[in-house]
Amino acid sequence: MPRHSHSAFPPDLRARLEAARLDSLALFRALDQMAPTPVELPQRLLHQLFELDADCSEALWVLDQPPHRFDLEVMLRDTLATLEQLPQARARFRKKLPPNFRHTLEPLEAAVRKTLDHSEAYNQVPGRDPHSR
Repeated sequence: MPRHSHSAFPPDLRARLEAARLDSLALFRALDQMAPTPVELPQRLLHQLFELDADCSEALWVLDQPPHRFDLEVMLRDTLATLEQLPQARARFRKKLPPNFRHTLEPLEAAVRKTLDHSEAYNQVPGRDPHSR
């Protein structure tokens, strides 16, 4: 799919969104490997992380659309707010986990992050084949 130039956007916006999605994916996969019960997870904060990740996914999708289809000023404002919120949201989530989970999660999350392929940032992004670049 062709990428369109959105000259008003910071030149590193796509890279920041991709990194944010990969960081979230690493957290989600590490949690999945740990197999916690729903009671052990702060559900409200987990839902917030899913929402912020979905915002990043949507922004990546918009970057591949013709510029005239969306209010890009609003999209940029919302996307930058999401990118600012994500690190703190992840930190709040980790802080609310049981202590034994926190100690296991951190190294596991880092190990998972190292294994992720750049294309996985586009998982669940409509119109993107995650196996092609």
